[in-house]
Amino acid sequence: MSAIGEKLRESASVNLSGAVTMVVDDSAFALDLTGQALMAFGVRARHACLSAAEAKEILKEHTIDLLLVDCEMPGMDGFELVRWLRRSGLEPNAFVPVIMTAAHIRRPRVAEARDCGASFIITKPFSATTLLERIIWVARDTRPFLEVGDYFGPDRRFRKTLGLGEERRADMIRKRELEAAKAAEAASLAEGEAA
Repeated sequence: MSAIGEKLRESASVNLSGAVTMVVDDSAFALDLTGQALMAFGVRARHACLSAAEAKEILKEHTIDLLLVDCEMPGMDGFELVRWLRRSGLEPNAFVPVIMTAAHIRRPRVAEARDCGASFIITKPFSATTLLERIIWVARDTRPFLEVGDYFGPDRRFRKTLGLGEERRADMIRKRELEAAKAAEAASLAEGEAA
């Protein structure tokens, strides 16, 4: 079985049919595509908004279970909407899982999504499978919410549980990069000695 198939099989116990979902995107076409992707696995977008202002009004009146929001929108963008939501004091909406979408994701945008309080960011166009995997991931996300300085949202540190001696993900990446650099240096020295 493929890795994706294995992930989906493990997620079979997640029932998304009753999830109250909001999709916010200034493109009617993107709203429709996202809605169709959600419907493919039994989730109906109960609220589809073409602007952050429209979304704010609904969030003040209705409880939602999942928010999918485009990063780039005129007026208030997705980052500002998520920042507002996290600081709004609207319970339980201030704690809702947020998946941000963007056509172009560069490292600063990923950092901005993380720092505004989003749970995850994915690139458009995305497949229904990718969207489902991310929804299941945020549904199972157990990171606590933190308030640090002007940040309020899920703990931005991702950890892989290793038991004793737990390492942060960034530390593991740096360790692998260092090991790769040492291996390349050793190979280069070996080539120089052979010549």
